[in-house]
Amino acid sequence: MINTGKLAGQTIFITGASRGIGKAIALKAAKDGANVVIAAKTATPHPKLPGTIYTAAEEVEKAGGKSLPCVVDIRDEVQVRKAVEEAVQKFGGIDILVNNASAISLTRTPDTDMKRYDLMHNVNTRGTFLVSKECLPYLKKSKNPHILNLSPPLNMQPHWFQNHVAYTMAKYGMSMCVLGMHEEFRPLGIAVNALWPRTAIHTAAMEMLGGKEAARQCRKPEICADAAYAILTKDSKTTTGNFFIDDEVLKAAGVKDLTQYACDPTNANNLMPDFFLGDNVGTEAVQGASDRQNAPSEPQGEVGKLFKAIEGNLSPDSVSKTQAVFAFVVTGDEAGKWYIDLKTGKGSCGQGDPPTPADATLTMDSKNFFNMFAGKLKPATAYMMGKLKIKGNLQQAMKLEKLMSSLKSKL
Repeated sequence: MINTGKLAGQTIFITGASRGIGKAIALKAAKDGANVVIAAKTATPHPKLPGTIYTAAEEVEKAGGKSLPCVVDIRDEVQVRKAVEEAVQKFGGIDILVNNASAISLTRTPDTDMKRYDLMHNVNTRGTFLVSKECLPYLKKSKNPHILNLSPPLNMQPHWFQNHVAYTMAKYGMSMCVLGMHEEFRPLGIAVNALWPRTAIHTAAMEMLGGKEAARQCRKPEICADAAYAILTKDSKTTTGNFFIDDEVLKAAGVKDLTQYACDPTNANNLMPDFFLGDNVGTEAVQGASDRQNAPSEPQGEVGKLFKAIEGNLSPDSVSKTQAVFAFVVTGDEAGKWYIDLKTGKGSCGQGDPPTPADATLTMDSKNFFNMFAGKLKPATAYMMGKLKIKGNLQQAMKLEKLMSSLKSKL
């Protein structure tokens, strides 16, 4: 996505811009000669994550833009108002707002303490509303004003709520700001849109969670930056109320080769999908397994033998420690459906669907399946590398790691 210079002299206020996607958008705008307000909390180096508002500001200047680093907790009304006033004082106004700052906790209702709940809602929903409100008087004066929220389409499938309802509500709050504000601000000529990535994006935070191998399944933040640039350079009067997906934006803009955005171009066709965009995980593989399945009374093949061995080593102790039901969709040479019930009685496992609804459904090729239960491939690593697909409760699924460690010597 080639810079066109259309953002030259424009002032862009970006929340959470000290690293990751926010910083990538800042640097893309800077190449046009834009004025960039780096509004984030990180004033001193994080022990595990690189980058501060000051280092990001230096990069903006080197890229050709002008910068204003502001220490801002977007939950704090006073700090937000002060940063907006400083931006207007230095650059004369605000033309574009990018609501990028966000908090996440993928926890179920019993595991979400109210402090974490409040953090997500105060940063994601309230923070987005607050910053938009404070920037509004200045956006009204811009010739091509835009608000862009880094938030997903409003996919109301229960699947996207059941395992992390607090996070989904908070993230969808940002999207509902788009839904309402685009219509409210339409008479003012202010565009309000959302942008969301098709795949996982590799950032320092992602690497901290998934390790360096996670990068193979991710795209670079630059794909979001290029998509944001394409949106923000459009006419605000005619481009509003959209829930854009990054690669769709770029394809429409004439970008034909998306391989350039993959962290590992050789793995560009096997990337990890992001949240909220689809509910059919491995549909073709699941259908194929179902069509071939006529569950025999005795387990067949190596997978069947493995589950038979697991069943013989389950205990009330493993049930009490795990408290989860796992469904497995095995593809490849030994395709089929299996389950492990570690929620009731002494525990059980077998072929077919579990007797009670699964907390997590795991889909993977039979070869990787053997490696995982042999201890050669950790579930967390398999998931980040795209070898394991999980639908349902991600945290419950990761309990398999402890279970397999306890069973490894017995199988």
